[in-house]
Amino acid sequence: MTRIALLFLFLVSLTLHAQNTAIGFNEKLTYTASYNMSGILTDLAEVTMETTPVQTSKAKLLRLKCKATTYSKWDNFFKIRDLYESYVNPNSLRPYLYNRDINEGGYHKNMKYTFSHKTKTVKTVQTKKSGWQEKKTVSIGTDTKDIISTLYTIRTFDLTNLSPGTSKIFTILFDREEIKAKVTYLGKETIPTAIGSKTCYKISLGSASSNTVTGTLWLTADENKIPVYGKFKIPVGTGELKIKSASGLKN
Repeated sequence: MTRIALLFLFLVSLTLHAQNTAIGFNEKLTYTASYNMSGILTDLAEVTMETTPVQTSKAKLLRLKCKATTYSKWDNFFKIRDLYESYVNPNSLRPYLYNRDINEGGYHKNMKYTFSHKTKTVKTVQTKKSGWQEKKTVSIGTDTKDIISTLYTIRTFDLTNLSPGTSKIFTILFDREEIKAKVTYLGKETIPTAIGSKTCYKISLGSASSNTVTGTLWLTADENKIPVYGKFKIPVGTGELKIKSASGLKN
């Protein structure tokens, strides 16, 4: 289940320097996460994605937050309480701070990043349930981002003139390692959703080192480009994410 949400977060930008005209300060998207259990697609968790403004002493930032929570009837089977958040420049979505705090079946882990884009480094602090901490500074590339800011970045680009098959290699920092993946634009498709029938941009995600596709995402073909549906393959099965509601959209 957790890998379903994680793969959803990996569906990211086709280029790296667009300005944000799609994402506002008070957006909330809610999804149902399902997993194929013994051939039956079962709703297991709720995923929410929210944006809020944060005023610091130096600048106004945009907080990007994603939470994954199993429905109460599944907590005894495998309880999930995951939080991912990134504090970014509202225009470029360049990250400054990142926090990952997970509780998955009793396994706890917290990872914090502080980005220094001038020096191309990230100060990382990993904290476990016992309070044990490990601090490391890692080097990153010019365009490396965390997983949340990368996810939102895809929505800032003009996809209207892309040809099917257009792809882009991108880099994210996850568990202190830079991971390279390939996003491919597949074309347009109209699908039914809980918020109405939507014409969408269809995008696939795969490994940069192979042609294996691990996920497909549908983004609304409008100025907001919100994710409304996702399908994923993981080592132990398949899963889906379906939008339940959307509010506070910028456009």
